[in-house]
Amino acid sequence: MNIEGFELRRVAMPLVSPFRTSFGTQTARDILLVKVVTDAATGWGECVTLLDPVYSPEYTEGAVDAMKRWLIPALASAEVRDANAVGEALKKFKGHRMAKAALEMAVLDAELRTEGRSFARELGSVRDRVPCGVSVGIMESIPQLLDAVGGYLDAGYVRIKLKIEPGWDIEPVRQVRERFGGDVQLQVDANTAYTLRDARHLAKLDAFDLLLIEQPLEEEDVLGHADLAKIVQTPICLDESITSAQTAAAAIRLGATSVINIKPGRVGGYLEARRIHDLAVAHGIPVWCGGMVESGIGRAANVALASLPGFTLPGDVSASDRFYATDITAPFVMRDGHLDVPQGPGLGLEPIPEVLDELTTSIEWVAL
Repeated sequence: MNIEGFELRRVAMPLVSPFRTSFGTQTARDILLVKVVTDAATGWGECVTLLDPVYSPEYTEGAVDAMKRWLIPALASAEVRDANAVGEALKKFKGHRMAKAALEMAVLDAELRTEGRSFARELGSVRDRVPCGVSVGIMESIPQLLDAVGGYLDAGYVRIKLKIEPGWDIEPVRQVRERFGGDVQLQVDANTAYTLRDARHLAKLDAFDLLLIEQPLEEEDVLGHADLAKIVQTPICLDESITSAQTAAAAIRLGATSVINIKPGRVGGYLEARRIHDLAVAHGIPVWCGGMVESGIGRAANVALASLPGFTLPGDVSASDRFYATDITAPFVMRDGHLDVPQGPGLGLEPIPEVLDELTTSIEWVAL
């Protein structure tokens, strides 16, 4: 498979409602899509960077620059012909994992389309549908939160994740648990909003029988998470701290995490995500698939990943209408709390041309 070049396409996708976390509020997504053109097929990737470096050091303009200036030229000089060679060709460049992941994803999609194999089969899928969890942002009031959670439960979501931050934690969780009962699978996500000085406060969450507390401390503070795990009874889950199989192994060894959220963009791609999955399974650590408010392109790959055997907790693999009134692909529709795993070649779907064109804000071609 000879790569001819990459198309870098920006699309503007408004959200159905504002999504607030401890690091900011999103009302729309400016998504960077990557299309690779080869002599055999085309493939799609999605870069999950945000506009600002608030979730991670990466940001969208930086990803575009890194791809054009260093990453795509490196793929050309290495004469990369399959997805497994992408990581090797790009490993000399530090960081830029989300940019690397998007390129690898596009190449993998094209490769699998050429060979007639699906993403799910390539990664090691063991199921044809996956349970859906939903991430609920920080609200203006607790009554508004309760209405939102009630709506998601009525829609069929099997797990609720509440975003928290100092001042919006114990009482919202208490009232959600009291209103909807102990049978609801409930977890919280702090997105690094706390410090170890808050350990006793976070321990108050133990009363609510949560599945986990996700990334309470700064991403670099792995030792702090290990200390926190000795104070709170609720399982600690790491997100931002896990950037590779190597960092996952260190966190497990230190006792800093007993659950791992795997986000393929954050760790450099779906092949590295599979390595983290395999490592976690070997250590008896449950994993689940996190989300970055992806379009249908990224959602298709995430659903495929979430069908691997070690993904024993519902992930952030919600239906398309959780975030978008109109997706750029055929929408993912939840049935009985689950999404079907795409089975077609590659990602199993493609953007709808007229919708993609309507939402596109810029296109740039980078030839090899």
